Amino acid sequence: MDKVIKDTHFTLVTEIQRPDAKKRLSIGQAMQEPAAAYNIYRNSLGQIVLDPVKAVPVYETWLFENKDALASVKRGLADSAAGRIKDLGSFKRYADEG
Repeated sequence: MDKVIKDTHFTLVTEIQRPDAKKRLSIGQAMQEPAAAYNIYRNSLGQIVLDPVKAVPVYETWLFENKDALASVKRGLADSAAGRIKDLGSFKRYADEG
């Protein structure tokens, strides 16, 4: 598993917050921006880490499951960001092929 803790600098948001009768805690004041969901991790000491994640549509999961394709996309994005691009002209003539 990849390293879960990406930044070890934590800021105390609230002290001694008790869960309600249904064992729920409000984390509203700890959120900086809304996340689609959270992965929840707990260690042997009972410490809990919430890792914000965003969902990927099922039809796009193939890219994340294909390491070669994902690496190729990342290389292409890095090349583009670095200005290493080549204009191949318009691909309009291929638009109706299917």
